[in-house]
Amino acid sequence: MRADDLAQNGLFVKICGITTEEDALLAVALGADALGFVFAAGSTRQITMSRVADIVKRLPPEVATLGVFRNEAPERVVDLVLRAGLTGAQLSGHETAEQCRYIAQNVRFVIQAFAAGDRALDRARDYPVEVIMLDNPKPGSGEVFDWSMIDGLPDGKRLLLAGGLTPDNVAGAVSLVEPWGVDVSTGVEKSAGLKDPAKLRLFIANARAAGELVAQRQAARRGPASAEAPYDWQEEL
Repeated sequence: MRADDLAQNGLFVKICGITTEEDALLAVALGADALGFVFAAGSTRQITMSRVADIVKRLPPEVATLGVFRNEAPERVVDLVLRAGLTGAQLSGHETAEQCRYIAQNVRFVIQAFAAGDRALDRARDYPVEVIMLDNPKPGSGEVFDWSMIDGLPDGKRLLLAGGLTPDNVAGAVSLVEPWGVDVSTGVEKSAGLKDPAKLRLFIANARAAGELVAQRQAARRGPASAEAPYDWQEEL
């Protein structure tokens, strides 16, 4: 599966840390492109495979569903993704390129996450994924990092921006960074693992509006002819 197949509405919007069917259905109804389910041990948002499988069965097929893992054995990642019926995996630990390659060969879609400022980001081109997530060094903390640290992302990789995004700052982040997509968890919660409907609605609306403005700006940079045409992510490949 290609990244462009997932970004059906312009800017790709992923809502992570889903723990209930109600929050999953609400996020989808509000326009989220993808949902993240945390399997990483120790997380306050951790959810079981059987519960994820039950939720996924009730979602529209066009919604991407990703299991979030941290330093898990590749074989277990593949097993859980397949048994839960997920679209793919988000790897948020210190996985090697070889481990990522094994997973990517066995599941439909993989996102590799890196912490902002991590020297491992220099080797991002070695990972067989289209999408690179850049997150706070403390994932799930809800803290914003210096967005200028995205410099140096390898060509050919999509950027999924995470880390401290909220309904109030997502538009500014999208405008400044111009990412392929955004990811949020803590910023739209009322408590750990439970989403706030008002925050969720505002986050998605603000992200979408900012994404449209960025698309227009990028089209204008490409010239008058492309500015008049519908925005197409594939034109940037």
